[in-house]
Amino acid sequence: MKRSTRTSSGPSTPSLRGLVGDGTHLGLMDYLRKILNAQVYEIAHETALDRALKLSKRLKNDIWLKREDSQQVFSFKLRGAYNKMAQLEPEQLQRGVICASAGNHAQGVALAAKHLGCQATIVMPKTTPKLKIDAVKALDGNVVLFGESYTDSYQHAIELSTSNDMAFVHPFDDPDVIAGQGTIAVEILRQHQKPIHAIFVAIGGGGMISGVAAYIKAVRPEIKVIGVQMNDSDAMIRSVEKGERVQLTDVGLFADGTAVKQVGEETFRVTKALVDDYVVVDTDAVCAAIKDVFEDTRSILEPAGALSVAGLKQYAARHGLQDETLIAITCGANMNFDRLRFVAERAEVGEEREALFAVTIPEERGSFKRLCEVIGPRAVTEFNYRISDSNVAHVFVGLAVSSRDEALRTAEQLRSHGFDTLDLTDDELSKLHLRHLVGGHSKQASSEQLFRFVFPERPGALMRFLSAMPIDWNISLFHYRNQGADYGRILIGLQIPSDATTAFQDFIDSVAYPYVDETENPVYRLFLG
Repeated sequence: MKRSTRTSSGPSTPSLRGLVGDGTHLGLMDYLRKILNAQVYEIAHETALDRALKLSKRLKNDIWLKREDSQQVFSFKLRGAYNKMAQLEPEQLQRGVICASAGNHAQGVALAAKHLGCQATIVMPKTTPKLKIDAVKALDGNVVLFGESYTDSYQHAIELSTSNDMAFVHPFDDPDVIAGQGTIAVEILRQHQKPIHAIFVAIGGGGMISGVAAYIKAVRPEIKVIGVQMNDSDAMIRSVEKGERVQLTDVGLFADGTAVKQVGEETFRVTKALVDDYVVVDTDAVCAAIKDVFEDTRSILEPAGALSVAGLKQYAARHGLQDETLIAITCGANMNFDRLRFVAERAEVGEEREALFAVTIPEERGSFKRLCEVIGPRAVTEFNYRISDSNVAHVFVGLAVSSRDEALRTAEQLRSHGFDTLDLTDDELSKLHLRHLVGGHSKQASSEQLFRFVFPERPGALMRFLSAMPIDWNISLFHYRNQGADYGRILIGLQIPSDATTAFQDFIDSVAYPYVDETENPVYRLFLG
């Protein structure tokens, strides 16, 4: 699901609507004063505004990254946490503070508490990555794991706050927290005093976008503020569309830093009044954005930290923007290392650089080679095949492409050569599971021998391998995945005539690729043989 939606009530220009104070709620100028007087720099530092050179060239716009991922706790959250806690009375600090957080706010509160000399209790969802839990403990925070989402943890933290008389430090729905996050916008306008078309901000509970929008609309109202949410955690967008706060039944956990079931009352009021537009992105788009930032900065963002970049790319493409200055706040880098495998795999699809196909070919000698000839010089990212039928074979194919249009053209080209082709690029089952499950026992694989080959990762290496193989040999299993290295690994099952010992050795000598005979491997016998 990808959509961009404008707020549904009031004039279309937020700066004309304004944010009106009513004695109970702060107005726009009230927030401006709070932001300018916010106390954040005792533990936060002014982060860089870096130009993303490669991304700028590719998108044909001037792209800048506000590097909040470089803060001491690798997130912007320490700004709001410290601004709130620095204004508590000494007696409150002495009793300790408590918060609920999926991780980044937790680290901000723990660091602030350590600096202010008080005890912090942090209630975190059980789904919080271990990296963030360990980081909080390293800052002497007392961690309590409760619930499956931020909302579950929040309810428990409120109960503990009441029963233990501890000050609750809200991660977003507090004017002092909002003001602390608003200092990001102060730095952006000081660092880039030329025209800015739009600033892109990730939304979880809404604290950061509320603070950024309040300052931008008070000082430079012509700059658009664009909110970005995940398609499985879009509580703010749904709330703005409906005109009242909406509570989601559940939220996705990939971008755990923004996995909030219900946004705050104050953040909803501020965001609805001041934010210009919204973008919804999916997991693949976020993975691609993580890769984009890495290629420009050599830094690895967490999914929530890359939301703004994913939204920027989608918004620029949808509106055909060129030669505009666009700024994305990269708001977090608390990435669990184990997630990198998933991110790398999905980034190519998210960037529309990989297409996945199920191709049906005749089960006859030479047909696989003919398929490779049709594919031609395109970089192959994956081949999966297991013999299963005497008439046809189904091959799972991954190809590097430059655009979604190229994927469509490739599918048509394969069909025009007589290969039935199913485009799997947008199929979640294929991307998540089936690509790893092609295989199994086969009655057709009699007299099969199994080999692992290592070959140079360069154009033509696979065709050289297939061309050198005698035509009367049959490929009964083939598995290849491009892992980004300068060499590739192939697992291949061959049905070779019993008297072909000399021919096999000649074949091995001609290709000169290192190999291992796995025919007697018990794992092969158990799952494939």
